[in-house]
Amino acid sequence: MAAELTGLADDRALLGRTSTAERVSDILRSRIAEGFFPPGTRLSEDSIGGALGVSRNTLREAFRLLTHERLLVHELNRGVFVRVLTVEDVEDIYRTRRLVECAVVHGLGKPPYGLEGLAEAVAEGQRFAREGDWKGVSTANIHFHRELVALAGSARTDELMRSVFAELRLAFHVVDNPRKLYEPYLARNLLILRTLQRGERDEAERMLAAYLDDSLRGLVEVYGRRVRDSAP
Repeated sequence: MAAELTGLADDRALLGRTSTAERVSDILRSRIAEGFFPPGTRLSEDSIGGALGVSRNTLREAFRLLTHERLLVHELNRGVFVRVLTVEDVEDIYRTRRLVECAVVHGLGKPPYGLEGLAEAVAEGQRFAREGDWKGVSTANIHFHRELVALAGSARTDELMRSVFAELRLAFHVVDNPRKLYEPYLARNLLILRTLQRGERDEAERMLAAYLDDSLRGLVEVYGRRVRDSAP
């Protein structure tokens, strides 16, 4: 955990003079989503509080916020841990994604659409794939869907899905063959982008719905097997 804490200490400057639980939770949420604290990791109050230079009360409030977001879990007499998702959790996350992401595409209105962020995420994923960095591909894929949601122009929707995507990463972190899981979606991301660039909103919505259904099936198969194999 020493390396993770060293990286966390680098985030101390982000807190500024007004260290708040919300800012601490933002930092920890990002670190969890990036895999610095994998599912099942116990979070030490002393170590993390010392790395960030925040009080125990502030840190506990941040933990409480992230527990509410289902990223952490408090176990009596044991401490706070990064949550390990169940297969049912994964299925529920995808139900939420399908409801929100497809609704965003459906509600785009008349083209042209502001697709610069989406195009950058596609290029990012392709670059990581060429480098063989499949964790980077996973991150780029999340960026693609985050940019897709951002097309709605809704701060509330962005905030809702930020938590959903962070929770989804908890499942991605236990996948043992990330290339097999993510590689097929590089082409599908590009295809959705090009379809939206042509202004074919309805076709893009259909493609996205099928995409999410296929992604759910693949992830449940891989994740379910991994959870069963690691069960006591």
